[in-house]
Amino acid sequence: MSNLTDLTLAQMRDGLRAKSFSARELAEAHVAAVEAARPLNAFLVETPEHALAAADAADAALAKGEAKPLAGIPLGIKDLFCTQGVQTTAASKILEGFVPQYESTVTAKLFADGAGMLGKLNLDQFAMGSSNETSAYGNVISPWRGEGGAQLVPGGSSGGSSSAVAARLCAGATGTDTGGSIRQPAAFTGIAGIKPTYGRCSRWGIVAFASSLDQAGPMARDVRDCAILLKSMSGFDPKDTTSLQVDVPDYEAALTGSLKGKRIGIPKEYRLDGMPAEIEALWRQGEAWAKDAGAEIVEVSLPHTHYALPTYYIVAPAEASSNLARYDGVRYGLRVAPEGGSLIDMYEATRAAGFGAEVKRRIMIGTYVLSAGYYDAYYLKAQKVRALIARDFEQAWQSCDLLLTPTAPSAAFAFGAKSDDPIAMYLNDVFTVPSSLAGLPAMSVPAGLDAGGLPLGLQIIGKPLDEAGVLNAGYALERAANFTAKPERWW
Repeated sequence: MSNLTDLTLAQMRDGLRAKSFSARELAEAHVAAVEAARPLNAFLVETPEHALAAADAADAALAKGEAKPLAGIPLGIKDLFCTQGVQTTAASKILEGFVPQYESTVTAKLFADGAGMLGKLNLDQFAMGSSNETSAYGNVISPWRGEGGAQLVPGGSSGGSSSAVAARLCAGATGTDTGGSIRQPAAFTGIAGIKPTYGRCSRWGIVAFASSLDQAGPMARDVRDCAILLKSMSGFDPKDTTSLQVDVPDYEAALTGSLKGKRIGIPKEYRLDGMPAEIEALWRQGEAWAKDAGAEIVEVSLPHTHYALPTYYIVAPAEASSNLARYDGVRYGLRVAPEGGSLIDMYEATRAAGFGAEVKRRIMIGTYVLSAGYYDAYYLKAQKVRALIARDFEQAWQSCDLLLTPTAPSAAFAFGAKSDDPIAMYLNDVFTVPSSLAGLPAMSVPAGLDAGGLPLGLQIIGKPLDEAGVLNAGYALERAANFTAKPERWW
């Protein structure tokens, strides 16, 4: 029998039902893998007891023939999802020691379907970052190595999730995507990840960054595994006013790999000046693969693409500054109270000690663009441009069914390569931000390697609520790419 941690989620599920191994054996193998991989710093909290208890319950259910869809599947949970009785910090000191008394809707759905939790995964602080260098608890390290054995970033903000899945520490993981935080780290580590339509997965119980953009989604080894997880994660939730009351399809059943009759658009504005030749070559290869699967390739225009990044970095910080105002040291989390100081002194001292530099930067940007005298010039204008970006996509759908683009403008880079230049770091999200602003489903699929042997991803963007179409197109590309590369174990 092969190493249990090398199996895909679907193989684990099928193996459990065939009694090839027990859920307990599967959980124990993953618990051992998590313990051995501590040098990656992917997990902030390990919960082997949760995974083993879920495994025992799964074995009992399997013996009776009553197994739920995810019975015995060990998952990692991004530490942005509130988990009842387990510390949830959003990788920030300001929430250190916070233990929720409730379960986020998404994790509750996964656990109700039989999944077990191996622990809480590290991330960029409050999901603000593209490299996992802003966590208050240290950088997550990619299992992939660069030239000369250099340590690489796993992408962000869901870097703990991407690193853990790529290193075979968990069958899959939850991520959140505000401007690319599922797709970019998936591309950097050679795994699959999908951001569903805004409102498809409940945001209730997820620590908020930018409420009109945040969306939960799955990260896993391949497209089928993402489809399985997304079905369990999706669904209407009355506790989230932005949750969509629509039926959840069987995403796995939709994976045919045929794109016959589909038109796939190539947005001409995504061909950036100075884009690496290997990214361009992979994109053209993706077009050829889609054609081979039966698709018609058409060029489309998204004329306001150029404004997407500046729009995002006004809207998201504005919402963040509002959302993070609740962290004041009064009700929960960190409190720093200077002796003899006022309430304002406590607020200032608590936030100065609790928030990291990137979080403070975005709060200040957000507060500035919302302030009197600047609201019309920045925030209101950004909202108008956001509407134009969404309209570009609506018009593109008149001539195509899906869009194909690169996921990121480069492969993973070394620590410190961009952390001193916020603009260079923000440019990582150039291909992922537009679909986030429009609330569209979008997925990254591992499709090739760069000259240094590091993973590169292709992105598929779909119409609202067409996750099934996005997943199927991803499945077609995945089969054609036949991406089998994995990081060599060094930890």
